[in-house]
Amino acid sequence: MTVPNSLGKRASLHTLGCRLNQAETILIREKLEADGYEIVAFGEPADLGIINTCTVTNEADAKSRKLIRSFIRTNPEAYVAVIGCYAQMGAKAIAEIEGVDLIVGNQEKLNVLEYARQGRNPEPLIVRDRIDRDGFTIDTAGVSPLSRRANLKIQDGCDFMCSFCVIPFARGRARSRDFQNLLVEARQLADRGVRELVLTGVNIGTYADGGHDLVDVLDALNAIEDIRRVRISSIEPTTAPEALFERMSDPGHSLLPYLHLPLQSGSGAVLEGMRRRYTRADYLDFVERAAVAVPEIGIGTDILVGMPGETDVDFEDTCTVLRDSPLFYAHVFKFSERDGTAAVRMADKVSPQIKDARGAVIRRLSAEKLRQFHARHAGRTHEVLFEEQENGFWTGYTGNFIRVAACSDDILENEARSVRLGQSLGDMMMGEVVAEHAGNLV
Repeated sequence: MTVPNSLGKRASLHTLGCRLNQAETILIREKLEADGYEIVAFGEPADLGIINTCTVTNEADAKSRKLIRSFIRTNPEAYVAVIGCYAQMGAKAIAEIEGVDLIVGNQEKLNVLEYARQGRNPEPLIVRDRIDRDGFTIDTAGVSPLSRRANLKIQDGCDFMCSFCVIPFARGRARSRDFQNLLVEARQLADRGVRELVLTGVNIGTYADGGHDLVDVLDALNAIEDIRRVRISSIEPTTAPEALFERMSDPGHSLLPYLHLPLQSGSGAVLEGMRRRYTRADYLDFVERAAVAVPEIGIGTDILVGMPGETDVDFEDTCTVLRDSPLFYAHVFKFSERDGTAAVRMADKVSPQIKDARGAVIRRLSAEKLRQFHARHAGRTHEVLFEEQENGFWTGYTGNFIRVAACSDDILENEARSVRLGQSLGDMMMGEVVAEHAGNLV
């Protein structure tokens, strides 16, 4: 039996899917580094490969399989571990790929190194335990300096059971991270140089631990001196408390004026079929109140096209919401049947051609809404936290999630500056640094 460590200490990781997957891959990467592994780019020669998979659509499953096979072709002698949502839901299909050694579902994915140390077996080892419903803690191992935004996982799983969504099956029921444990990691990240935290989870608005809710988490993070900014990655509109608006409007609070509120559909009939917990009117009312309460807020969304039964009229209702509301961009997804979900049994399927066409319309509308949002902010001065240098320009984000590029002779990595926004260039704006240190700006 060959143990991966005897083959060498080069590891390669790849993440598919959501920000939560990305956050978990980083935690695994830091455990590997603490164990002495050199992390190499995916596709380079490696002794250990870990693919963190997604299963939200059939396309995600296919992409996961393609990446697994690609890594094995490049590294035929490597130990190959497949983890995450597709590992939870599609272990049988993954096990049929020659060269896979380990398949770990979501319950044990952060312990992938411990299972890999057990070495190879004649058949892939499948670890797909029942997912706990209890709260959780996370042991962190990272010590190296960090110079850009960092994800902070505070929640996992979902109880909402939307008819199209496989995530409650892949990720389990809603559960929250121990309040003190997440603060320990937040302080560690601050000590390592992180200035912006992005809160991640499946349904973070349902966070509840020991009497603490999401607002308590935000206020506790605000008290960490070196954490300048806190961003909510995505939150269900029915779980977002209006107390967020007060904090976003407070120049002394670290919560940024940004929300990503999944819409999915602007049609009342489709929302009902999706088993969403709001109506079109509910959603629009909340978005409008947010825009009034926090005038500089950036609000994005997710839209799902091609739900069974979605008519041309239903789709136009969705376009109208995106076009006429304060939303400034939309991520678009095509409906994909997932075993175990209620939508599998629904009639009036939408053809792939129509789903493709509708997706293209939403992408065009989204690009236009982003252009309009940029035009509103041209000439204004915003705080930008710069992350990296690309093609001679320093790039980063405003609080309301405008991507900005600016020239400077200074080293701006992980630095906040006041920037006057200028021309819109596709998905970003050009900016001019106007102050050495940013004040209390958006």
